[in-house]
Amino acid sequence: MSDPTEQDILDAAAAIVDAFAATDGDRYFALFAPEASFIFHTEPQRLDRREAYEALWREWVASGWRVVSCVSSEQLVTPMPGGAVFSHTVSTSVVTPDGPESYEERETIVFRASSAGLLAIHEHLSPKP
Repeated sequence: MSDPTEQDILDAAAAIVDAFAATDGDRYFALFAPEASFIFHTEPQRLDRREAYEALWREWVASGWRVVSCVSSEQLVTPMPGGAVFSHTVSTSVVTPDGPESYEERETIVFRASSAGLLAIHEHLSPKP
């Protein structure tokens, strides 16, 4: 794949948001490279590989967690050779074992273009003040 266009990145990010909103782990994780890393303000350490996040996701789902809605806004695409940095505000509502929760966060996703298309290689989530 040549350098992705802004629309390519927006489409890839929308696919991630859509899969997350559906609590569709298979579709969601297929959009991340196996070596992808994740930094979440809700977790005590960085997740260094997709498989670590997949294990955490399975624990969440087994506990009764599921996404009710996830909406992306304030999107920004910063192109770079071979990929792009995508950032946005994400408003999420979930159901947890303790009941419903809603929050607004800032998220950055780094995408890399490959012969297989665009894959996310890093995700960083932080609370929105």
